[in-house]
Amino acid sequence: MRPAPALLAALVACAALGALVAFELLPLAAFLAAMGALAVLAVTDALALRRTPSPQIERELTPVVPVGVERSVVLRLRNAATRTLPVELHDLHPGEWPVFGLPRRASLPRGREVELSYRLTPTERGNFHFAGCMLRLASPLRLWCQQRQLPPPQAVRVYPNFAPLAKLALVGAERASRVVGAHLKRRRGEGTEFQQLREYRNGDALRQIDWKASQRARKLISRDYQIERNQQVLLLVDTGRRMLARDGNLAHFDHCLNAALMVAYIALRQGDGVGLLAAGGQTRYFAPRRGLGTIDALLNSVFDLHASPIATDYLDAATQLGLRQQRRSLVLLITNVRDEDIDELLSAVRQLQKRHLVCVASLREQVLERPLDQPVADLADAISVAALDYYVEQRTRAHEALRAQGTDVLDVTCTELPAALVQHYLAVKRAARL
Repeated sequence: MRPAPALLAALVACAALGALVAFELLPLAAFLAAMGALAVLAVTDALALRRTPSPQIERELTPVVPVGVERSVVLRLRNAATRTLPVELHDLHPGEWPVFGLPRRASLPRGREVELSYRLTPTERGNFHFAGCMLRLASPLRLWCQQRQLPPPQAVRVYPNFAPLAKLALVGAERASRVVGAHLKRRRGEGTEFQQLREYRNGDALRQIDWKASQRARKLISRDYQIERNQQVLLLVDTGRRMLARDGNLAHFDHCLNAALMVAYIALRQGDGVGLLAAGGQTRYFAPRRGLGTIDALLNSVFDLHASPIATDYLDAATQLGLRQQRRSLVLLITNVRDEDIDELLSAVRQLQKRHLVCVASLREQVLERPLDQPVADLADAISVAALDYYVEQRTRAHEALRAQGTDVLDVTCTELPAALVQHYLAVKRAARL
């Protein structure tokens, strides 16, 4: 319990009365009477505050939230006291998250419920804890204030951003890929897996005609094919130091997981199995599964996975994947290719290509989007432009070395990554490369 500004002001006033008594401008009895009255009021007010019951508080927040997405948190306060309570409230949220709308001041009418809300943005994935709510109550005469830490504590899990997946669930599989940003025009009858027989139409390829069925029906019959299902996609994500770079509020690794979930969802909608291997820093393996329920299991498996300041051993990652994944798969390696890693990366990709179809998605920092022909005003600008040009050149050479080995390379920014992965996956399926 602490004195409020009103009590401090009263004490200052009493001190002024004491000065008047010292100069014999005020009788001592008047000063003692004022001090006595103030003491009685202060003690009575303090006792009243101590006997005041704490409001009941409920927090409305889902136990699972996506990273980087602003959420609204609702606090409901119910006043069980016999008087109106002026309060100041602060929710004990995880300290590093940006918050808007705290602390809040409110007046709680007797026996009524008041609803307060604020907004927060989770910036990291993993397990987090709300310790409760900190409440500051004022006494009836506003001479004292008291801080109380009240429940409810709450555990919260922060997952990769699954909000876009909820939108995709409302549309069909063909439409979902276009929503992501992948633009592949599907032609009727393409694919390798037989779907149905139908009458011949102008424009059908000769290879589609079923001559035996045509002879029996005495008219031309064509075969329809669909893209082969029950194939496997393996997401190989880098958890090393390269993925600690940040674009915006999120690290590259967070963008990597968000994109991985997107292509996983599209692949599952296509009837394929999806697995994941995290290697470099933290290591984790999720064996390929089919069915849309795989997304929930995948989220639970990777939500607390983070990149570490450790150099990635690409050869070790390729060895782990080779031991765990015997069936031929489309391997999507998501990393940030640097020229100093290219020899080891080439060896790892060469090892994977003995059994799998490999695509390397190399994340490009947004700073590389700046034009290299910008004006140079001083030596610092010249060094900056030259260093950027050299870095881009080395990066391009590394990508060319991968392509010369027959590896598909996607050189994309974090915002382009989801659409690029989905489009490449669909192109591989369409061309029957698996």
